[in-house]
Amino acid sequence: MAVFRHSAESLVQLVSESVAERVLSDVIADYLRSTQGISPGKGERKSWDRSIPILARDLVEAGLGGVEMLIEYQLPLTSKRADVILAGRDRRTGADSYLIVELKQWSQAELYEDDAELVLVPGMGDRPKLHPVVQVRGYCEYLADFVGALEQHRNAVRGVAYLHNASDPDIHDLYDHVEDERTRLFSKTRRGQFVDYLKAQFAPEPGAAAADRLLSSAIRPSKQLLKVAAGEIKKRDQFVLLAEQRLAYEMVLHAVEKARAGNSKQVVIITGGPGSGKSVIALSLLGELSDRGYSALHATGSRSFTETMRRVVAKGSTRLKGMFKYFNNFMTAKSNELDVLICDEAHRIRETSENRFTKSAQRTGRPQLDELIAAARVPVFLLDEHQVVRPGEMGRVADITAYAESLGLAVHRIDLDAQFRCGGSRKYEEWVLRLLGLDSGAPEPWTGDDHFAVSLTESPYELEALLRSKLEAEFSARMTAGFCWPWSAPADDSLVADVRVGDWARPWNVKGDRAVGNAPASALWATADGGFEQVGCVYTAQGFEYDWNGVIFGPDLVYRDGKLVTVRSSSKDPALMKKGVSDEQADQLIRNTYKVLLTRGMMGTALYSVDPATQEFLAGLLEQRA
Repeated sequence: MAVFRHSAESLVQLVSESVAERVLSDVIADYLRSTQGISPGKGERKSWDRSIPILARDLVEAGLGGVEMLIEYQLPLTSKRADVILAGRDRRTGADSYLIVELKQWSQAELYEDDAELVLVPGMGDRPKLHPVVQVRGYCEYLADFVGALEQHRNAVRGVAYLHNASDPDIHDLYDHVEDERTRLFSKTRRGQFVDYLKAQFAPEPGAAAADRLLSSAIRPSKQLLKVAAGEIKKRDQFVLLAEQRLAYEMVLHAVEKARAGNSKQVVIITGGPGSGKSVIALSLLGELSDRGYSALHATGSRSFTETMRRVVAKGSTRLKGMFKYFNNFMTAKSNELDVLICDEAHRIRETSENRFTKSAQRTGRPQLDELIAAARVPVFLLDEHQVVRPGEMGRVADITAYAESLGLAVHRIDLDAQFRCGGSRKYEEWVLRLLGLDSGAPEPWTGDDHFAVSLTESPYELEALLRSKLEAEFSARMTAGFCWPWSAPADDSLVADVRVGDWARPWNVKGDRAVGNAPASALWATADGGFEQVGCVYTAQGFEYDWNGVIFGPDLVYRDGKLVTVRSSSKDPALMKKGVSDEQADQLIRNTYKVLLTRGMMGTALYSVDPATQEFLAGLLEQRA
């Protein structure tokens, strides 16, 4: 792992030899830019000039000049960076010892509304920040959970928050309820205590070897974390596997056992339509593999889906949230460090993990598929090819199979032919595929299914009223639409009613991670209170389900000359406006978008089209049942 490192003594020497203090920040910034593609802002660089030398001098004063300082250490499989990790030898036992230091230049801070985990900092806005001790405690837990060298030595890593500009009276209530045997808080007033604390932690010996062991350690979930995951996931009685679901589950377990016994590598692909149980299989596997002691992680390419997994499945366990990753977290993972990587919603795999925020030094062009396959002995891909809705998504069976076979790997494929999400109605899913031209055969009239209701409404008002009646009857319900309206930023802390049909208007769901008024954050739109009042887009709805589903067909999919055709120019999706996206690709992506939207409901779906000819066409397909 690339990290800027110096012993405390050599860093103090580096600073003392510089003509201007800014040299240190230049050195660190140049290093991060060249190795990690990170270009720090001026504020961050200024903090290095002041905070890092203070910490280094405190170490030297404590007689610990040989302790190694790992600056801007990136926590494995995340984008988070700890300010400094000190590496050395434990004064009492001689074993490796690590101290995570969160450096804050705050001169004042107070608890936010008496919440022991949140603070307000004068001059830094009115939004609360995480208490620095809570922050560093989380880093300690995460490091112990994922760095193999610490698996049997969790107490070898401790943490402190060092507010070296603040006096005790200016942060006095931050000391309440924050200290334990592993985390501490120190201020400028308590600098002497901090130096004594450092003396008590480290022996006056070089820490380079301890730093080497930390940086070269295997990265995988610890056995303790796997035990937590197994306990939390396996106790959920809703994870019942039937027929092909059970077959897929057992096939993966067999592949894992075979890979371990033969020191080999295998790839498993599980395909199935919406509601076929792919995510149930994924979570069941995560629980069982964790219980058996295999190092396994769950990953997706969807922020909404991953955040919901963290909030719902990992509810009540901050540590368990670390089991749920994103596909782009494995850019620097070592080969086969994990036993199993469960890639849920694998149709969201992209060409590369790079995005517009990726710095030039990190742009290697390495395929994301290569990163995921390399990360584990048994990568498992769960996908629905008809849910590829963005240009650049590569989650198709043929792509994964071809790439794995080019590496000489055995590939096992399981197709799930049961249908669970849509009330058990395979008939409805097949009707949708024919309607959208995604399956052979022309659209057919809907002849009904006792387990699933399909209806056409005459206006968006009627659609909303129908769904609201279901919500009031204590069912879950949401309304979605094709991406045919602009998506404005909030105005005056309220959402803009962008989705307009005549005089009916509603806002899209929230774009970001923060709630806007009563509207939940994007990742929680499908599950949290308040989500019904917004129209969901495909990127927010994908991966979720609710009892009753409403879909507004926009002008990007209309009935003309005896069939449904796509109108690319009517789409407002930025992904379809990019150069290099052909009309054929756009056609497929728009159809897949409506496939996703139409298959979110478990009990029924209600439709409405803004285009009169399309509305008449849908009425013709549904009138027999009506």
